[in-house]
Amino acid sequence: MSEFELPPNYVSASNDFRSDTFTTPTSEMIQVALSATKGDAVYGEDTDTVLLEKTIAKTFGYDAGLFCVSGTLSNQIALRTHLTQPPYSILCDYRAHVYTHEAAGLAILSQSMVVPVIPSNGNYLTLEDIQSHYIPDDGDIHGAPTRVISLENTLHGILYPLEELFRIRTWCKANNLLLHCDGARIFNACAESGVPSKQFAEIFDSISVCLSKSVGAPIGSVLVGDVKFIKKANHFRKQQGGGIRQSGMISRMALYCVDGDWKEKIRYSHSLAHNLAAFCKQEGIPLESPADTNFVFIDLQKAKMDPDVLVKKGLKYGVKLMGGRVSFHYQISNESLEKVKLAVKESFEYAKTHPYSQNGPTQIYRSESTEKMDVDGNAIRDIKTYKY
Repeated sequence: MSEFELPPNYVSASNDFRSDTFTTPTSEMIQVALSATKGDAVYGEDTDTVLLEKTIAKTFGYDAGLFCVSGTLSNQIALRTHLTQPPYSILCDYRAHVYTHEAAGLAILSQSMVVPVIPSNGNYLTLEDIQSHYIPDDGDIHGAPTRVISLENTLHGILYPLEELFRIRTWCKANNLLLHCDGARIFNACAESGVPSKQFAEIFDSISVCLSKSVGAPIGSVLVGDVKFIKKANHFRKQQGGGIRQSGMISRMALYCVDGDWKEKIRYSHSLAHNLAAFCKQEGIPLESPADTNFVFIDLQKAKMDPDVLVKKGLKYGVKLMGGRVSFHYQISNESLEKVKLAVKESFEYAKTHPYSQNGPTQIYRSESTEKMDVDGNAIRDIKTYKY
């Protein structure tokens, strides 16, 4: 286990495994916000926001940055900026957030066709996967040529091998293709792999760097790229309602997180995930993906586990789960980890006598009311579960 110590006011998020976005602002973050600058960020006049943009851009080796309220906004305006004359298409992993969880933004905002690809190795796209699915701009008027490759690091908690990224980068340059990174958890990739953050600028034309995950800021992402790209992206941010006026308070809190011991915080969360993954292996509980960083994906279909049962078992032990995706962040406690182990093991044992078969497509982020009774017959009030 990492020797990182939890802050004294972590309690409200210590048992929440639904997502790494569930961290809560510490008292120190709130204190620094009180002395934040109060300029108009839409006009580029807020000092703390400008400092945050420059800090993140410099951290990842780029010339400029643009603060956005969310990673979804950051990704969508990045890809819209890269795309110029339609028809065009974007190639990405079939699990990519830009494709599956951003409300058809690519179709609506960029009018782009998406080519989702299943990795041949089951974990991450290789150059060969991309080469066999991209649409060349070869004069065939029936197709929508691929203009951008969008990759995610990490995706499902999996680290993207650096050598594979460089192979893809070389081929993209040779074929005049742009390369975007959804860096929702790029800080996790840096902390776990030891790859210098600035090295990613050698690979990607743009990165959406999330601050509300990993480092634990309450709000926002920063899109980074060259000056011309960011200037145009700012145009689309304004168009899509993403301009923030007095953003100094949230920018100051984000700066506090970035300037702090973020690597230790992230490595602590990874150590918890690795611990749960080892426990699952020991108990014979199958996993969907390698637990490289801060996620453990339990293979519910292979284990024949009912996601509702898992959620209710978690509630029995006082921890919040969302199906088979168990997410870790720096405010999770060791005590809560042990409770999750109990919930997962009991759900797995329950599945042996009550096997569950998933019919229909996989679902996530969908909530609905359930019976007010857990699997042990204990009454529960107003339960909301999340189905896979």
